[in-house]
Parts: sequence; structure tokens; C-alpha cells
Amino acid sequence: MKSYHTHGGDVYRHQNVTDFSANCNPFGTPESVKEAVARAMDQVCHYPDVECERLREAISRYEEIPQEQIICGNGAADLIFALVLALKPKKALLPAPTFAEYEQALEAVDCEIKRYTLKEECGFLVGREFLECITEELDMVFLCNPNNPTGVLMEQDFLQDVLRRCEKSGCILMLDECFVDFVEHPNVHTMKPYLTESENLFILKAFTKRYAMAGVRLGYALCADRELLEKMRMVTQPWNVSILAQEAGIAALSEREYVEESMKAIHRERIWLLDGMKRLGYQTYASSANYIFFKGPEDLYRQCLERGILIRDCSNYYGLSRGYYRIAVRLREENTKLLHVLEEIRALQAV
Repeated sequence: MKSYHTHGGDVYRHQNVTDFSANCNPFGTPESVKEAVARAMDQVCHYPDVECERLREAISRYEEIPQEQIICGNGAADLIFALVLALKPKKALLPAPTFAEYEQALEAVDCEIKRYTLKEECGFLVGREFLECITEELDMVFLCNPNNPTGVLMEQDFLQDVLRRCEKSGCILMLDECFVDFVEHPNVHTMKPYLTESENLFILKAFTKRYAMAGVRLGYALCADRELLEKMRMVTQPWNVSILAQEAGIAALSEREYVEESMKAIHRERIWLLDGMKRLGYQTYASSANYIFFKGPEDLYRQCLERGILIRDCSNYYGLSRGYYRIAVRLREENTKLLHVLEEIRALQAV
């Protein structure tokens, strides 16, 4: 059976492996979140709050954004599809490579897709010529900052120019900031301050990566266009955010120390892992996120898997071919194990 949802984290078909394919917080799910889910089991005889009121209140305090500008969903992907279904765009602009769900959602409404190809010789950076691609024929522009799978970060002044161009052209900027919390000084890079200035800005966030809650399925979005948020609610199935997910989210948002300490560790380990990979001769790129995008042998995925390491083969991303990979930044013991495996594979190739 053909899979239309090829992602990292497939530990169901690849058991007893160390998973570097999913970019979740290596500290694991906070204990307070697990306890909140366990307590919420007493409430599962009831329907979830369709308004996610308590959860949106908690997000509002955390993000310092009015509650009325927040919508919750069954993971970030749920909100991507809801946004596209609400807008039914005729033409949209995507960089390539980028997160596959943007394309899948657009194809579901027969939207024409215009692609801006990220060039390897330019470090897979979104260049200023991207601005010229934003024209009045577009209904939506999708960007992910930092980008997935490359980890390359766009500066805020460039994103401001993109937003202004979208406003001038009358299209929506869907900005995925699911990984922005993992960059150093995220407040410098988030576009949240511009929500009050522009109804053309739609920011996507998720609990999945920041709190290692991939199995819970919980995401949210920020947007000042309340009419658009209402349209999204109209095309979304009711009770799409379970009681367990809502309680998990509320508990997670109180984990300030967990976030602070895990981000410090990830920043430290990313630098250490990048240095190790460069020393072994692997071509890496300027990732600012909690994952590293790199180039290696075309059979590296198989060789790693045979040695108990699951990495993300990126050959199914539009614009990439075999030999491109992504690995999550984990903790020192696991990162050391990964480097030993990569070194062993390099040594065998040199024979």
C-alpha cells in the first residue's frame, strides 16, 4: 500500500532503534503532562470543550496574544488543512523543499502550486528574489521558519518584507513557527509582534516538538483575522481536540524550566554534533533548529538502520534527491552513538 504520509518517527515499522528521524524534544514528555493526561481519564465520558476555552486562555497567557486570535487543532497538520479548506485558494507559493503537508492540503482543493526552488549552492536559503514571486495572482504564501527539513532560518526583516508584499498582493502568509522555539533568541525571530498590524499573517505553532507530545496531537494558530478563524471552525469537525490533549496542553504551558533547560541542552548538542559530522567529512548545512540537514551516501539510511539508528531519508521532499538526510539533535549519549555509527560507515566506504 502506498503511503501519502511519509514522515519521521515511524517506530512502529522500525522497532528497537534509536530514533533520530523525529525532531521532538530529547528531554521527553514532561511528567506533569503525563500526570495531566492520566487525571483527565476520569473525564473521557464527556465530550471535549469544542471551544478549547481553558486551553486558549493558557495559550493566550503564554504567547501574550488575545484569546480571540487563537485557534486550536488536532496537531499543526489539522490546522493547515482547515486553513486551506476555509480559503480554497486557486494559486499558492511554496519554497522547495519544505514541509509536505502544505502541498497535500493545497492539492486537496485543486490549488495550483507555484514553487520557489531553494538552491544548494546558496545554502538552501530563501533569497530576496522570493519577493518577486509574490504577485496578485496568488491567494496564499507558505513559509516555514526555520525551514523543514533544512533548518535554515530567515531573518525577521526579510519576513517583514514578505508580509508587506503579501498585503500589497492581497494574499495570506501562512508562517509555520513550529520550530522557532528551538532557535537561539526566538523572540527576535518570531513574527508575533506583527499580528496586530496585519490580518494577512497566520502563524502556526504546535506542542509536538517543544514538549515531545507527538502522540497527543495538539497544535494552535495565531491570527488577527477573526472572520478567517471562524471560517476555519466551520470546516473543521467538532471536538477535534480531545479532553486528553487539552489537559496535556494546559499542563505543558506551565513547564517554563523544562523549556529553558532543554533548549540550552539542544543548542549545546547541535554545535557538538555539527562539529562531529564535519570532522567525519559529511556535508552539513546551517541549521538553526533542533535538527541537522546533511548530505551522505545514497544507502546511508539502510546502513544506519542495520546498526539500530533511524534517520530521516529526505529524498521524498520535492526538490531533493537520494543522498539528503535529516537527523534530530538528541542528548550526548545518543549523539555519541550516532557519530560512532557514521564513523564506522565512513571507514567501510574508505576500504
